[in-house]
Amino acid sequence: MKNIGVFLSAADVPEKYIGPAKEFARLLAKNKFNLVWGGSDKGLMKIVADEVQQHDGKLISVTMPLVQKSVRQDSDEIIYAKDLSESKKIMAEKADAIVVLVGGIGTLDEVTELLEFKKHGVYNQPIIFLNTANFYVGLKQQLEKMEAEGFLPKKLSEYVHFAETPEEVIKSLQE
Repeated sequence: MKNIGVFLSAADVPEKYIGPAKEFARLLAKNKFNLVWGGSDKGLMKIVADEVQQHDGKLISVTMPLVQKSVRQDSDEIIYAKDLSESKKIMAEKADAIVVLVGGIGTLDEVTELLEFKKHGVYNQPIIFLNTANFYVGLKQQLEKMEAEGFLPKKLSEYVHFAETPEEVIKSLQE
Protein backbone atom coordinates (compact mmCIF):
# COMPACT_ATOMS: atom_id res chain seq x y z
CA MET A 1 0.00 0.00 0.00
CA LYS A 2 1.53 3.27 -1.10
CA ASN A 3 -1.05 5.79 -2.37
CA ILE A 4 -3.70 6.89 0.10
CA GLY A 5 -6.68 8.79 -1.26
CA VAL A 6 -8.01 11.36 1.16
CA PHE A 7 -11.47 12.89 0.91
CA LEU A 8 -11.77 16.10 2.93
CA SER A 9 -12.95 19.67 2.93
CA ALA A 10 -11.40 22.47 0.93
CA ALA A 11 -13.12 24.91 3.31
CA ASP A 12 -11.69 26.51 6.41
CA VAL A 13 -12.78 24.35 9.32
CA PRO A 14 -12.98 24.83 13.08
CA GLU A 15 -9.70 24.45 14.95
CA LYS A 16 -10.77 21.20 16.65
CA TYR A 17 -10.45 19.41 13.29
CA ILE A 18 -7.10 20.89 12.24
CA GLY A 19 -4.79 19.28 14.83
CA PRO A 20 -5.91 15.69 14.12
CA ALA A 21 -5.77 16.32 10.35
CA LYS A 22 -2.20 17.63 10.67
CA GLU A 23 -1.22 14.65 12.81
CA PHE A 24 -2.74 12.26 10.27
CA ALA A 25 -0.84 14.00 7.43
CA ARG A 26 2.42 13.88 9.39
CA LEU A 27 1.99 10.17 10.09
CA LEU A 28 1.03 9.54 6.48
CA ALA A 29 4.31 11.04 5.25
CA LYS A 30 6.37 9.50 8.06
CA ASN A 31 5.09 6.06 7.06
CA LYS A 32 5.99 6.67 3.40
CA PHE A 33 2.43 6.90 2.10
CA ASN A 34 1.67 9.27 -0.78
CA LEU A 35 -1.27 11.68 -0.55
CA VAL A 36 -3.80 11.45 -3.38
CA TRP A 37 -6.34 14.24 -2.98
CA GLY A 38 -8.46 16.81 -4.74
CA GLY A 39 -5.44 19.07 -5.16
CA SER A 40 -6.93 22.21 -3.69
CA ASP A 41 -4.62 24.73 -2.08
CA LYS A 42 -7.41 25.96 0.18
CA GLY A 43 -8.80 25.14 3.60
CA LEU A 44 -8.20 21.76 5.19
CA MET A 45 -6.92 20.35 1.89
CA LYS A 46 -4.09 22.90 1.96
CA ILE A 47 -3.31 22.23 5.61
CA VAL A 48 -3.02 18.48 5.02
CA ALA A 49 -0.95 18.89 1.84
CA ASP A 50 1.37 21.39 3.60
CA GLU A 51 1.95 18.92 6.42
CA VAL A 52 2.61 15.98 4.08
CA GLN A 53 5.04 18.09 2.07
CA GLN A 54 6.84 19.41 5.17
CA HIS A 55 7.54 15.80 6.14
CA ASP A 56 8.87 14.85 2.70
CA GLY A 57 5.70 13.14 1.51
CA LYS A 58 4.60 13.00 -2.10
CA LEU A 59 1.52 14.91 -3.32
CA ILE A 60 -0.65 13.53 -6.13
CA SER A 61 -3.31 16.04 -7.09
CA VAL A 62 -6.45 15.02 -8.98
CA THR A 63 -8.24 18.15 -10.13
CA MET A 64 -10.84 19.30 -12.62
CA PRO A 65 -11.76 22.52 -14.44
CA LEU A 66 -14.36 23.46 -11.83
CA VAL A 67 -11.65 24.02 -9.18
CA GLN A 68 -8.57 24.42 -11.35
CA LYS A 69 -7.91 27.98 -10.12
CA SER A 70 -7.16 26.68 -6.63
CA VAL A 71 -4.99 23.69 -7.62
CA ARG A 72 -1.73 23.31 -5.74
CA GLN A 73 0.94 23.98 -8.36
CA ASP A 74 3.86 22.40 -6.46
CA SER A 75 2.28 18.94 -6.33
CA ASP A 76 4.59 16.12 -7.36
CA GLU A 77 1.99 15.03 -9.90
CA ILE A 78 -1.11 16.81 -11.18
CA ILE A 79 -3.78 14.80 -12.95
CA TYR A 80 -6.49 16.72 -14.77
CA ALA A 81 -9.94 15.13 -14.91
CA LYS A 82 -12.66 16.49 -17.19
CA ASP A 83 -15.32 16.55 -14.43
CA LEU A 84 -16.21 15.36 -10.93
CA SER A 85 -17.17 11.86 -12.07
CA GLU A 86 -13.84 11.32 -13.76
CA SER A 87 -12.00 12.86 -10.80
CA LYS A 88 -13.61 10.37 -8.39
CA LYS A 89 -12.81 7.50 -10.75
CA ILE A 90 -9.14 8.50 -11.04
CA MET A 91 -8.78 8.90 -7.27
CA ALA A 92 -10.30 5.47 -6.68
CA GLU A 93 -7.98 3.91 -9.26
CA LYS A 94 -4.86 5.66 -7.93
CA ALA A 95 -5.50 4.98 -4.24
CA ASP A 96 -4.71 1.76 -2.40
CA ALA A 97 -7.10 2.90 0.35
CA ILE A 98 -9.35 5.86 1.09
CA VAL A 99 -9.31 7.89 4.30
CA VAL A 100 -12.18 10.28 4.95
CA LEU A 101 -11.48 13.35 7.06
CA VAL A 102 -14.05 16.00 7.94
CA GLY A 103 -15.87 17.45 4.98
CA GLY A 104 -19.14 18.55 3.50
CA ILE A 105 -21.44 17.42 0.71
CA GLY A 106 -18.58 16.87 -1.75
CA THR A 107 -16.81 14.58 0.70
CA LEU A 108 -20.01 12.61 1.30
CA ASP A 109 -20.59 12.35 -2.44
CA GLU A 110 -17.12 10.92 -2.98
CA VAL A 111 -17.32 8.31 -0.25
CA THR A 112 -20.93 7.21 -0.76
CA GLU A 113 -20.22 6.47 -4.42
CA LEU A 114 -17.36 4.18 -3.35
CA LEU A 115 -19.56 2.52 -0.72
CA GLU A 116 -22.08 1.73 -3.44
CA PHE A 117 -19.30 0.31 -5.61
CA LYS A 118 -18.16 -1.81 -2.64
CA LYS A 119 -21.69 -3.15 -2.32
CA HIS A 120 -21.49 -4.41 -5.89
CA GLY A 121 -17.92 -5.71 -5.56
CA VAL A 122 -16.55 -3.16 -8.04
CA TYR A 123 -14.35 -1.40 -5.47
CA ASN A 124 -12.52 -3.44 -2.85
CA GLN A 125 -10.00 -1.10 -1.25
CA PRO A 126 -10.27 -0.13 2.45
CA ILE A 127 -12.30 2.94 3.41
CA ILE A 128 -11.49 4.47 6.79
CA PHE A 129 -13.25 7.41 8.42
CA LEU A 130 -11.26 9.52 10.87
CA ASN A 131 -14.07 10.35 13.28
CA THR A 132 -12.50 13.52 14.70
CA ALA A 133 -14.58 15.01 17.53
CA ASN A 134 -17.38 12.53 16.65
CA PHE A 135 -17.91 14.28 13.31
CA TYR A 136 -19.10 11.05 11.68
CA VAL A 137 -21.01 9.54 14.61
CA GLY A 138 -24.37 10.26 12.94
CA LEU A 139 -23.28 8.65 9.69
CA LYS A 140 -21.95 5.63 11.57
CA GLN A 141 -25.27 5.27 13.39
CA GLN A 142 -27.17 5.52 10.11
CA LEU A 143 -24.99 2.86 8.49
CA GLU A 144 -25.43 0.62 11.55
CA LYS A 145 -29.21 1.06 11.26
CA MET A 146 -29.04 0.14 7.57
CA GLU A 147 -27.10 -2.99 8.49
CA ALA A 148 -29.46 -3.94 11.35
CA GLU A 149 -32.55 -3.52 9.17
CA GLY A 150 -31.17 -5.50 6.24
CA PHE A 151 -30.35 -2.70 3.82
CA LEU A 152 -26.70 -3.76 3.48
CA PRO A 153 -26.02 -7.08 1.75
CA LYS A 154 -22.68 -7.39 3.59
CA LYS A 155 -21.54 -6.66 7.14
CA LEU A 156 -20.82 -2.97 7.74
CA SER A 157 -17.23 -3.89 8.62
CA GLU A 158 -16.77 -5.06 5.01
CA TYR A 159 -17.56 -1.51 3.83
CA VAL A 160 -15.85 0.81 6.28
CA HIS A 161 -13.82 1.21 9.42
CA PHE A 162 -14.28 4.14 11.79
CA ALA A 163 -11.10 5.27 13.54
CA GLU A 164 -11.01 7.65 16.47
CA THR A 165 -7.38 8.79 16.14
CA PRO A 166 -4.87 9.44 13.35
CA GLU A 167 -2.70 6.68 14.83
CA GLU A 168 -5.56 4.19 14.50
CA VAL A 169 -5.99 5.16 10.84
CA ILE A 170 -2.31 4.53 10.12
CA LYS A 171 -2.42 1.23 11.98
CA SER A 172 -5.40 0.17 9.83
CA LEU A 173 -3.53 1.17 6.66
CA GLN A 174 -0.53 -0.89 7.69
CA GLU A 175 -2.63 -4.00 8.33
